[in-house]
Amino acid sequence: MQLSAKELAALLGGSIEGDPEILVSRPGKIEEAQPGEITFLGRDLYTQYIYTTKASVVLVSRDFQPRQPVSATLIRVDDVYGALAQLMNHFGQAQLERQANHSGISPRAEIHPEARIGQQVSIGPFAVIEAGAVLEDGCYIGAQAFIGANAVIGQNTYIHPGARILFDCQIGARCIIHANVVIGSDGFGFAPQPDGSYQKIAQLGNVLIEDDVEIGANTTIDRASIGSTIIRRGAKLDNLIQVAHNVEVGENTVIAAQVGIAGSTKIGRNCRIAGQVGFIGHIHIADGTSIQAQAGVAQSVKEPNTIICGYPAFTYKDFIRSHAVFKRLPELDRKVKQLEDKLKDPTADKT
Repeated sequence: MQLSAKELAALLGGSIEGDPEILVSRPGKIEEAQPGEITFLGRDLYTQYIYTTKASVVLVSRDFQPRQPVSATLIRVDDVYGALAQLMNHFGQAQLERQANHSGISPRAEIHPEARIGQQVSIGPFAVIEAGAVLEDGCYIGAQAFIGANAVIGQNTYIHPGARILFDCQIGARCIIHANVVIGSDGFGFAPQPDGSYQKIAQLGNVLIEDDVEIGANTTIDRASIGSTIIRRGAKLDNLIQVAHNVEVGENTVIAAQVGIAGSTKIGRNCRIAGQVGFIGHIHIADGTSIQAQAGVAQSVKEPNTIICGYPAFTYKDFIRSHAVFKRLPELDRKVKQLEDKLKDPTADKT
């Protein structure tokens, strides 16, 4: 896909300085970009590169004032990072559409005759679509993906290669499921027996993923024991996350890599959860909660918009105060010993 600087400026609401007809086909880093690429200047740290970049077009803020000649065409915008996000999404969507339109339905895909396939659906080679599965209009199912019996994939949802959507699970519209995601694996449910063994408890629920959700590679979302494990609209999950049975993740909550969420925990809307956070089960996390990396969340968070961190996690302000005290522990220990010695012998000088 090629776009002119004039078309890009119209897309981004920007103004042009330079050649409006120059064409670009992809984005690039300002220090590495080549002719035919568009780049951006978002931080003063990179200003030096705008004078040497080979990029054809550069996004800059409206108040940028060059101190040397710039060979690239400039597009001035109000918000460079906002415009960049819009630009990347435009190129990314075009790439997905090209791939989907090119692929069609592979003759090497295994599609059960009782599956329901909508219009303009693409299915890659060696994908498996089981009986009763529903692929709504505009879906893309990558190579070697698996769509289980009675699973539903919403309109314009993109399933990357190797993802597994198991039986009865439902995925909404415009979702992105990355490679090797497993949705609908059994929840971790076992009943201890008198002889010390464990009896498996059947997991009879499903996973419900609402619209506009993105799930990163190798993340696993277990089906509910009864009812549904739910990922609400607009949530974004990174790679390598474990979501246990009957968990609920609220609308527009973002979760970074390597987070583990134990069963029946409910996470509110608009939460921000950093990497390697661990949650015990059966707790509730209030809307707007921010949780710092590697925190261990062992109790419910009841107050909205709280920031917590540490292990076990507690409020950010208390954590910082505690950390300041922790660094002084050797000094405080010496003072305590001096006081103890002085109490034993008030005449002794221990200073």
